[in-house]
Amino acid sequence: MKRLFLLLIVLCGIASPVFAQSVGGSSLDAAAVPSEGASDLLAQEAQSGIDEVQPFGVNLFNGGFTNDREDGLNPDYVVQPGDRVAVRIWGATQFSEHLTVDPQGNIFIPTVGPIQVAGTLNRDLNSRVSQSVATVFTDNVRVYTSLDGSQPVAVFVTGFVENPGRFAGIPSNSALHFIDRAGGINSTRGSYRDIQVLRSGTPIASIDLYAFLTKGLMPQVQFQDGDTIVVGARGATIQVTGDVSNAALFELAEAGISGSDIMQMALVHPSVGFVGVSGVRNAKTFSSYIPVAEFRLMDLQNGDEVHFRTDQHDEVIVVEVEGAHRGPSRFAVPRNTRLKELLDYIEVDTELSDAASVSLKRVSIAARQKAALDESLQRLEARYLTASSQTDGEAAIRAQEATLIGQFVQRARRVEPNGRLVVASNGDIANVLLQSGDTITIPGQSDSVLLSGEVLVSQAMLFSEGRRARDYIDRSGGFTDQAQTKRIVLVHANGEVSSGENPEVRKGDEIIVLPKVPVKNLQIASTIVDILYKIAIATSVAVRL
Repeated sequence: MKRLFLLLIVLCGIASPVFAQSVGGSSLDAAAVPSEGASDLLAQEAQSGIDEVQPFGVNLFNGGFTNDREDGLNPDYVVQPGDRVAVRIWGATQFSEHLTVDPQGNIFIPTVGPIQVAGTLNRDLNSRVSQSVATVFTDNVRVYTSLDGSQPVAVFVTGFVENPGRFAGIPSNSALHFIDRAGGINSTRGSYRDIQVLRSGTPIASIDLYAFLTKGLMPQVQFQDGDTIVVGARGATIQVTGDVSNAALFELAEAGISGSDIMQMALVHPSVGFVGVSGVRNAKTFSSYIPVAEFRLMDLQNGDEVHFRTDQHDEVIVVEVEGAHRGPSRFAVPRNTRLKELLDYIEVDTELSDAASVSLKRVSIAARQKAALDESLQRLEARYLTASSQTDGEAAIRAQEATLIGQFVQRARRVEPNGRLVVASNGDIANVLLQSGDTITIPGQSDSVLLSGEVLVSQAMLFSEGRRARDYIDRSGGFTDQAQTKRIVLVHANGEVSSGENPEVRKGDEIIVLPKVPVKNLQIASTIVDILYKIAIATSVAVRL
């Protein structure tokens, strides 16, 4: 207790351990609190992350470059045959036309003759034309030119791309534009570091997209009709997973790379202490688990798999407090702190807070609720998709039900459970072990009852002693036509959920009326009812069909 109090003072700025009133109470049997299975969940998430590792830069080609709206009229653009040039001359002579650069690279101005402009930079175009006009009209002549547009080009894209082919663009489009038009680089075979631009079979540029991804560097190529972009085969790779910001399959520019360089590319979290490395050396598999300092000096090779892990037991965890309380909303406490130890240091006003209805929100419970809900939704989809029909009329009904259920599944998948753990019952509080990320909820005293779901008017009503759920529903206009009247759900202030045909109501309760299930198949209807009840428990929300 002394150690806990010192941490609260140092890390949370609490001035004194003496409060007007603290939240405490007798302990429930700790064995009655369900295990969270957090380690199993983390293991599943880690394995899922390994299975889904993608090449670094795989999100580069998601259609953004295909919508390129460049006009090609940048100052460094080199004028070439087929481009259109607006020329205006005034003063001693008048002329205003839009001229096309002919195959010889000239534009023709009457009284001046042909002017060679092909090969001229866009920024120098006006002075080039002005000089030629000045050889004929020496005084009182002004010239203005602008490049109207560039000649379209067609560029071949081949190699390890999704859809090789010939794609239209303009000369100043980047190589990314044409690769994106080809569907992007093949994520299992293509290289992000070996891309060549060929002109008449001769390489004119080499592109390493890692330089673009990390530093924004891209070779400037002015494409010509018939140029070819070749995406090479993927080279040596190293797979990186774990506690990093860039979990990806990294392609190597050379045969090997140091651990320090991989850490820089993967953006390793500062808390990482150890690294697992596996691969092949001298035709034999190997694996090691080493500290970060040792890994930095390690030479990695093609095919190695690297997994960064924090692998440190935090001595201090952060817990949040919400609701009717005084003082800070975040507490840093030792990792072996239990709920009642912390509650002793949380100040509350007994007249405004309902200290006996404390509850806990836990991330791991929310994840398990979400997983259970997703599993039920998958089972529902499987049942209504495989349900058979005996007649055409029944088939039509099934089709309507399938549409209805499909819409319901979409809405239900968007539900986010709150992960509430009930720790208070009949004035007793279970002394559970706290976890990092827990949120302690201390509700305020309430004299109201909230009604939601399939009632005519969803509203809050003043609590009346002795009234039951149907009494409040009747005072709110009664049930809707879609209401499920035989199973009314009550969510209590401490997070407990009860249900019945007409349950007894307490102060601060929320009455939720679930909708009917307009489905004739009893198995499917039973599954939907189960899902509706799970959502009501996990979110205090009634999802309509």
